[in-house]
Amino acid sequence: MIGMARERRLAEIFVEVADSLVEDFDVIDLLHRLSARCLELLDVSAAGILLADAQGELQIIAASDEHARLLELFALQHDQGPCVECYRSGAARANIDLTGAEATDGWPRFAARARETGYVMTHAIPLRLRNRVVGALNLFQTTPRRLGDGDIALAQALADVATIAILQQRTLEQSHVENSQLENALTSRILVEQVKGVLAERWNTSVDEAFAVFRSYARARHLRLSELAARIIEGDFDTAAIPAPAPAPTPAPSEDPRG
Repeated sequence: MIGMARERRLAEIFVEVADSLVEDFDVIDLLHRLSARCLELLDVSAAGILLADAQGELQIIAASDEHARLLELFALQHDQGPCVECYRSGAARANIDLTGAEATDGWPRFAARARETGYVMTHAIPLRLRNRVVGALNLFQTTPRRLGDGDIALAQALADVATIAILQQRTLEQSHVENSQLENALTSRILVEQVKGVLAERWNTSVDEAFAVFRSYARARHLRLSELAARIIEGDFDTAAIPAPAPAPTPAPSEDPRG
């Protein structure tokens, strides 16, 4: 029954993605949803998606949480890690033990930072279409459970869907169209990251919670994340219109048994 439920959920997710591939879909929101779906379907702890810009430089565009985003940013800043290698080679790297020699010798800084974050295993899946690689999907685990061949194939299928979403144009040979799609997505990602920080500081909450509220508000009103973020940054939208997240409840003081 568990397998059948997973297959039904997988079918629903691919229909969800297909429904998103309209002329003016929100790339940032779609890739964040795909990151979340990886956690749901593959039972991993975190996921992130990297894209290459027009110059071939990798940029982080989506992550399931702030810890994963910062780790991916660290990898890019130090130009090392399975995600960077996966993009350059176009080959998947699965079940990498972050405590083993492969990681500690090959990517010592990345492996150390990943372990500090709490991850013990990682996987890097290329975002590719035929022989074209545009980025990488990265999965992280806090437990040493290995992913089987079926799980890796599913991760690659999700990565392929993300690639098709990015390169949605039918005439993929037109490189200027591809570059335009990537540049627009990367520019949108920067605006969204800025707004996440602004709202987190304004509401005195975590970046992840601020983004969840911002995204929920935008989706409920059929607004693109990038457009709403641009309006906020430009001062054309009053963030007071977005309901602030409820503060965490304060524990009640314990009663003094002495009365």
